[in-house]
Amino acid sequence: MRERGMALLTVLMLVAVMGALTATALETINRSVRMAGNSRVAMQARYYVLGAEVMALERIATLVGMAGERMPAGGWNGREFTFPTPDDTGTIRARVSDGGNCFNLNSVTDGASPTTLRARPRGIAQFSALMTTLGISDAEARRAAASLADWVDGDSSPLPLGGEDEAYMRLSPAYRTGNTLLAEVSELRAVAGITPEIYEVVRPWVCALPTTELSPINVNTLEASQAPLLTMILPGRLSPDAARQVMASRPAGGWTDVLDFWEHPALVALSPASEELDQVKLVSRWFALEVDVDLSGYTLTETALLDVSRDRARVAERRWTVEE
Repeated sequence: MRERGMALLTVLMLVAVMGALTATALETINRSVRMAGNSRVAMQARYYVLGAEVMALERIATLVGMAGERMPAGGWNGREFTFPTPDDTGTIRARVSDGGNCFNLNSVTDGASPTTLRARPRGIAQFSALMTTLGISDAEARRAAASLADWVDGDSSPLPLGGEDEAYMRLSPAYRTGNTLLAEVSELRAVAGITPEIYEVVRPWVCALPTTELSPINVNTLEASQAPLLTMILPGRLSPDAARQVMASRPAGGWTDVLDFWEHPALVALSPASEELDQVKLVSRWFALEVDVDLSGYTLTETALLDVSRDRARVAERRWTVEE
């Protein structure tokens, strides 16, 4: 009798253990199924983002091809387009804006390769001018601009207001300068003199184009509120009020010739240098693209910089996140 009782107890224990193992196995299977489902949704969302990217490239290439010698804003700049996914299970939102109407942080240097990058006084002066126009003190602006040039350039000799490796090696934690072009704007926060307050002020006005060219400002797509970017081109010579007057006088269809722009009464006597003349554009090359896909509760965001001309359309940069 006692042996039968022990046998029954053993069977019950085995049943309990098997039940627990079965429950664990089922939970593992369910988790795997959920993960597979999430992975499938994530992959599908990425395909939709890349599809929207291809569509944007094609549309922008067509726009640039049709623009001729000028590109008016034409209702596309900054406009958000929303449409459903092909299977109607989600939405795709895409927004394209002129990606060159900003101060190019890499323009504080000039050079063909990281080892030959050298400080560019004109770019430094333009960054400083933009900051002072935005309300940053002259001393802070000049220090921040010089420090950025030292951060990007390829030498180890600091500018009078800047700082090379030795200035950063004294910090805790210590680090070194980049000695190459900035890949994204958020890197600016590591530069000496760029306080959180300064970064917050300049962030909407700056970009990190993959080139050292001076900021290419399309005066036909430039918003009236972006008049400080005109002041930036001509440091100390064009006041913010005069820049706003220039923008207010823009023809309804945009300027048809760069010379017409420079003949504005507020500009004609300023004698811009050839580099400054070349900064003013009527056709854009850089375009900022932001795509959001919401699919079955899963959200994916891509930000991209598109490089488009009459004979080229490519993705210059891509990030799977909103720019900081």
